[in-house]
Amino acid sequence: MRIALINENSQAAKNAQIENALKTVVEPMGHTVDNYGMYGTEGEPSLTYVQNGILAAILLNSGAADYVVTGCGTGEGAMLALNSFPGVICGHVVDPSDGFMFAQINDGNAVAMPFAKGYGWGGDLNLQYVFEKLFGFGSGNGYPADRVVPEQRNKKILDAVRLNNFKDLITCLKGLDPDLVRGAVAGPRFAELFFANAKDQAIIDYVKSVLG
Repeated sequence: MRIALINENSQAAKNAQIENALKTVVEPMGHTVDNYGMYGTEGEPSLTYVQNGILAAILLNSGAADYVVTGCGTGEGAMLALNSFPGVICGHVVDPSDGFMFAQINDGNAVAMPFAKGYGWGGDLNLQYVFEKLFGFGSGNGYPADRVVPEQRNKKILDAVRLNNFKDLITCLKGLDPDLVRGAVAGPRFAELFFANAKDQAIIDYVKSVLG
């Protein structure tokens, strides 16, 4: 699985710490981490949590990433932004039990985490424990055992509802402020990572048009 890490501007300084915790856990599992920033370096393009949603949607819908780990100060804004787009099911994950239950019950493809609120001593350990529970036990298996069948049924119903209610991604993006979208893909490593891994040609062509 290819996991994309995205940080918005207020928590960019924690990017390296989050990347280290994520890689420490998931690389031994055979997963790959692509760090899309922000990296906390001077002068890099700024990402808001709204642009995290745009970038995450582009990565997931194009196949450039299978999963997105992101967040903001509380994780709430990033979660709402990601869930505003088709093809994205983002959970708000604070602790290891959140990570385990979101994976098993909701079987999503993105998480938004609080990188400021409640992030104190031992914050890096909490990240590692969350990632272990999120990625280490499969997904969509249900929890608890006596709820597996209804939970898996409800997930299929939710997928059908979302498919009915959302427009295709390119139509969504074309309705947004072009500068907002352009800023979401302006990161210094975006082109390097995205074009090497994206699979949906229509989205690839659209992103090229945005980048000029």
